[in-house]
Amino acid sequence: MHATRRSMMAWAGGLALLPATAEAAEMLLFERPGCPWCRAWDAAIGPIYPRSEVGRRAPLRRIDLAADLPPGLTLKRPIRYTPTFVLVEDGHEVGRIEGYPGEDFFWGRAERLLGLSPAAP
Repeated sequence: MHATRRSMMAWAGGLALLPATAEAAEMLLFERPGCPWCRAWDAAIGPIYPRSEVGRRAPLRRIDLAADLPPGLTLKRPIRYTPTFVLVEDGHEVGRIEGYPGEDFFWGRAERLLGLSPAAP
């Protein structure tokens, strides 16, 4: 279960019941076709992101910048650059990383973003 707000599962008659309102933190990756920095992120970080602590706490969802925003998503301001990584919780932007100049930059910024999350430990 991917959720920063941990909840206990209740067992009733052998079935796991999960609360319908459980919301997880999510990292949105706004990208566009042909973006060289998106390709660099994909090569260096993409394969290991899901196995990282950051990836476990905020699973990645890719969004084409040219597409409409997913329903129920509230951003603080428009996305102008790719890649842009937006940490969202309960459909609201917590913070963002604009651009990708390298691994060290990304991991440090992503960890700081998770610290801003209302559900941060």
